[in-house]
Amino acid sequence: MTIRVAIAGARGKMGKEAVHTVMNHAEMELVSVLDYKKVGDTLADTKLFPSDFTAPIYIDLEQLNAETKPDVLIDLTTPEFVYEHTKQALELNVRPVVGTTGFSDEQLEELKALSKESKIGCIIAPNFAIGAVLMMKFAEQAAKYLPDIEIIEMHHDQKLDAPSGTAMKTAHLISQQRPIHEQGHVHEKEILEGARGANYDGMRIHSVRLPGLVAHQQVLLGGEGQMLTLRHDSFNRGSFMSGVILSIQTVMEKEELIYGLEHIID
Repeated sequence: MTIRVAIAGARGKMGKEAVHTVMNHAEMELVSVLDYKKVGDTLADTKLFPSDFTAPIYIDLEQLNAETKPDVLIDLTTPEFVYEHTKQALELNVRPVVGTTGFSDEQLEELKALSKESKIGCIIAPNFAIGAVLMMKFAEQAAKYLPDIEIIEMHHDQKLDAPSGTAMKTAHLISQQRPIHEQGHVHEKEILEGARGANYDGMRIHSVRLPGLVAHQQVLLGGEGQMLTLRHDSFNRGSFMSGVILSIQTVMEKEELIYGLEHIID
């Protein structure tokens, strides 16, 4: 069966990579694109893609669904739009595969309930890179034995949210193994506000934003006389595409919301 795919955010760096990935996959068809403004009738009109990229562009998800009937909506937009896109897709019986971060806990709970009620699968992945997912799983396992932890995440300087969704997901997984406790000296004082990073149950998360970076994260786990460093680097956005393909294939078989690829890789 050919999976009919629509993409929201096709003109972005991740979106362009996803367009080529879907177009080149034998079991998938790119049927349409969702944009926030009118930029042409088809992808080819944007001048960002070859002339044979004829998937139509829509600015209304309901119209897109009625006219092109996608099975899956890949959302690679921004935190400003992603919640509404995901909610509307579920209401239209389209399966969302979401790589955009920025959901609140309340929004995630609402989407989980909607997905379960409608029995429409949804996958939200803070990071599509398989290596990054393995890093998170290893950190969760190691936290049981080395519970003093700091996370350093490094991204390009155009990223809108901090900490990253990957760092937040990592901290959440670690918190399931790590007793809540403050780290550092009991009388520690920040001479410059923010120097110790964000506080997540006593763990510290540091966000770096610089041109030249793509997506990188270190998890530092300290113990008496030792330190374990887990690191993952994405050097280009092609690193995320294996996770995108896996998510599209998997969401077709699910009837609930899955948050994080660690739940679908063996």
